[in-house]
Amino acid sequence: MKKLENKVSIVTGAGAGMGKAIAILFAAEGSKVVAADINQARLDELKREISEKGGEVTTLIANMAHEEDIETMIQLAITTYGTLDILVNNAGIMDNFQPVSELDNNTWEKVMKINVEGPFKSMRSAIKIFLTKGKGNIINICSIGGLKGGVAGAAYTASKHALVGLTKNTGYMYSKSGIRCNGIAPGAVNTSIVETIDMTKITPLVNDRIMTGMALNPRTGESSEIANAALFLGSDESSFINAQILVADGGWSAY
Repeated sequence: MKKLENKVSIVTGAGAGMGKAIAILFAAEGSKVVAADINQARLDELKREISEKGGEVTTLIANMAHEEDIETMIQLAITTYGTLDILVNNAGIMDNFQPVSELDNNTWEKVMKINVEGPFKSMRSAIKIFLTKGKGNIINICSIGGLKGGVAGAAYTASKHALVGLTKNTGYMYSKSGIRCNGIAPGAVNTSIVETIDMTKITPLVNDRIMTGMALNPRTGESSEIANAALFLGSDESSFINAQILVADGGWSAY
């Protein structure tokens, strides 16, 4: 039997990178997938890849900064597949590595809205469904930036620290309700998130304090490796793991 047989999953940021790898793997393991992203062309390609392999997926354009998009996404899972079992909050953006003194309000607010508010609102809606079922599973794609202080800028670091705290609190608070909530903290991974970085804003301070630490990274991970971690947390194999952050960084943060 496949690991996610008869499950219904939502994956945000599913058009590329880790989100795409998670959506493809979940579908291959028997889950019906609702894949959300802001890029229609990427969603079309994802749907083609999953369908060709016999998987089932429904796609929609959804911006995690917009609450109405989040509610539409949650309701699409219910109207299409009748339920929701797994929510994967993967969508996120970077912050150009800017420290506090170089950070503008717009960047701060945009990063917080997508990286924290989006997952929070998705979780809030999903948990209401999970409580009626007596079970449910949330996987938040955090970052080692949520555990460390020097691998990203102030906004991204703060947003991922917030997501780590939200993950732990949610897992603990609903642990008697059949609901699990865990996070994955990837290190450097080959994904499209680099498209959200404006390299012209990399300043001498960033090069001195952040980029030097990048040299300690043993290797860059692949999206499929993070997808395998998500599959473990989404399956019954991790049934006793809750309110935890699984670090997947090749040993980078052990220094």
